[in-house]
Amino acid sequence: MKFFNETRDRLIKYAKINTRSDEKSTTIPSTERQFDLLNLLVSELKSIGMQEVVLNHDNAFVTATLPANIEGAPAIGFIAHVDTADFNSENVQPQIHTYYNGKEIRLNEEIIMSPEDFSSLNAYIGQTLITTDGTTLLGADDKAGIAEIMTALEFLIQHPEIKHGKVRVAFGPDEEIGRGADHFDAEDFGVDFAYTMDGGPVGELEYESFNAAQAILTIQGKNIHPGTAKGKMINAITLANQFISSLPADEVPEKTEGRQGFYHVLEIKGTVDEASLQLIIRDFDREEFENRKQSIQQIVNEINQQYSQDPIQLQLNDQYYNMAEIIEKDMTPVNLAQKAMEDLNIEVDIKPIRGGTDGSKISFMGIPTPNIFAGGENMHGRYEYIAVESMVKATEVIIKIIELNGQ
Repeated sequence: MKFFNETRDRLIKYAKINTRSDEKSTTIPSTERQFDLLNLLVSELKSIGMQEVVLNHDNAFVTATLPANIEGAPAIGFIAHVDTADFNSENVQPQIHTYYNGKEIRLNEEIIMSPEDFSSLNAYIGQTLITTDGTTLLGADDKAGIAEIMTALEFLIQHPEIKHGKVRVAFGPDEEIGRGADHFDAEDFGVDFAYTMDGGPVGELEYESFNAAQAILTIQGKNIHPGTAKGKMINAITLANQFISSLPADEVPEKTEGRQGFYHVLEIKGTVDEASLQLIIRDFDREEFENRKQSIQQIVNEINQQYSQDPIQLQLNDQYYNMAEIIEKDMTPVNLAQKAMEDLNIEVDIKPIRGGTDGSKISFMGIPTPNIFAGGENMHGRYEYIAVESMVKATEVIIKIIELNGQ
């Protein structure tokens, strides 16, 4: 199968490089180890014949150009991220399972991945799976996307008879902590539209994402000896609990799906004297998104009104917006990707992302950037896996998009 060995070998090589990002860091990138893969990609892009290969140390993006071999076609881009999510990524040892038989997979002596728990496995019977060894994540999110883009580029360079416009690629940091695209140089990238190769199973095509915000509550209590505390103590933990209890009980990730938004408490810590609480707000509809933020502020106000001085300080920050606001103005990139998949006999699954991608921010920088499947399943944990056949199809889609765009 064309591209089978190339995508497989590239993913395994990239997966073994620890590129975990760190939300608590303030550097760019958030972890120095992301440069290990970025520098490797610089070398590989040059070796396959890409031009204008640059590692921008200010934003930690690697960019490169495949020059047009025809005139008049729009310039397009393909984007993937090098970092992996907040799960053990030290000493990743990918495991290859050829001709998957539909039964449970033993990742190590203690960890088993079973189709009874992960029904998605049933779609890959007879295919070659790459899994973890049960102790780390795999990193197919988004190193599969990188492998697919690199494989497609190499093929196009080796086959100049395929007519295409200018193609730009970008590999960047810190997508998993939502900061990588903040410093992306859209003007320098210089394309009409782009795609992130950062989706899940084969056929996914996404141009809608959440509107997203983060809320951080800092709660100042008043610690008094409990024996004489009546009328004096303010328990910061109790106020944190009061805030959480005031949120809609059914509007949480574990009880929502599709286009339903939610509130999600990520972290709570503290003592009687002081506490902090972090949550995220998500909704596809911009008006409902704004209403959710107002609800957070209202709950805080109502609690504060019970005291002479405000015990709760609220910091509310927008993170990204629904890229459909931009992409729906010109559906060319979506229509082009859909036709590419249909031409390859891939069933297209257009649906909103219950999350965000770098494209959620880059679209608002002036480059409409929908998201295409990269093939991963069970991402961000020990049960992550990917079929090599899925990566092959993603590679074919990239090439077909570029080819159709050149027509």
